[in-house]
Amino acid sequence: MTMHGPNTPLEWARKACDSLMDTYADAGSLPPAHRWHYHQGVFLCGMEQLWEVAQEEKYIRYIQQYVDDLVDERGNLYFARDELDAVQAGLLLFTLDERTGAAKYRIAADKLRNQLLTLNRTSEGGYWHKDKYPYQMWLDGLYMAGVFSLKYANAFGETGLRAEVLRQEKLMRKYMRDEKSGLLYHAWDESRQMPWADPETGCSPEFWSRSLGWYGLAVSQFLDLLPAEEPGREELAGALSGFVDALIRYQHKESGLWYQVVDKGERPDNWLETSGSCLFVYTLAKAVQLGIVGEEAAQAAMRGYEGLTRVVEWDELGRLVVPDICIGTSAGDYDHYAARPKVKNDLHGVGAFVMACTQMETLISRMENQADVHV
Repeated sequence: MTMHGPNTPLEWARKACDSLMDTYADAGSLPPAHRWHYHQGVFLCGMEQLWEVAQEEKYIRYIQQYVDDLVDERGNLYFARDELDAVQAGLLLFTLDERTGAAKYRIAADKLRNQLLTLNRTSEGGYWHKDKYPYQMWLDGLYMAGVFSLKYANAFGETGLRAEVLRQEKLMRKYMRDEKSGLLYHAWDESRQMPWADPETGCSPEFWSRSLGWYGLAVSQFLDLLPAEEPGREELAGALSGFVDALIRYQHKESGLWYQVVDKGERPDNWLETSGSCLFVYTLAKAVQLGIVGEEAAQAAMRGYEGLTRVVEWDELGRLVVPDICIGTSAGDYDHYAARPKVKNDLHGVGAFVMACTQMETLISRMENQADVHV
């Protein structure tokens, strides 16, 4: 089905959320149904960003419906206690705690915060991504637990969490950043035991789009949440600036998108992947608004956003469909990433699309206001 798309980023974000709400009228049925899981968390964090801009109550009610399906009146919830991924949906608790004053949301947030105390760590204190991946740090984990930690610090006064978050990022940059490209490898195995681990560096061999997207999303949100005077904030801003430069360098010029394996666009089996591209657009737009990068990044964000709106599809009911989303993926070699199945409307991708659109709405408004001032 072909359909004329919305006119503004906010309208695109609204259409994406409304389409999934039409498909899953009960928020608890978002896949995987009735589970505390980062797939739903990512989509609903995008929806929360839309709600913050649009202020339409149906969105925050839908988010609350998801959370209330899983968190009982005593703040009890079932979640995986051996992985960073389980923390991410906790981002939904802070607004609900502030809006309702119900004790259950703070109690649930405390449980997730205390989980971080029990996680296994590398020799320098880096969180293992999951217990079943011993001595491994993955870029994904910086977003999964880091943003929650900073929101918790700001909401409930545990300011020591800020230094912990900055330490986790610094360890990733220390061991996983490639000096030549400015990109970061998906995973690092301190023990060098995984088949993909480089025997010298311990890094996985490739730059996977969505893992880099999680990194960019995390660092840009960290800078929003950290106080201006926080030690390490300036270094983090410098890291984001260099990362943005690398993203611009590897953006596919014709489409405005990025490849599944970011630096190997010339390979015939590589493909343009939407969820990572969405997260990169978010990162670029956010970095511009933070004042860390300038016009080149703003234009790259615009190219990426326009590219995304060109590839979206519509189903027979006129609902928006985000195509070419890589399914959940562990670390591996090039062939592993290139062969991963592509799916449509996976929550990874729709959530990232909504985040990209809400951030572009803010960026475009800001650019228009600046143009008016200069007239």
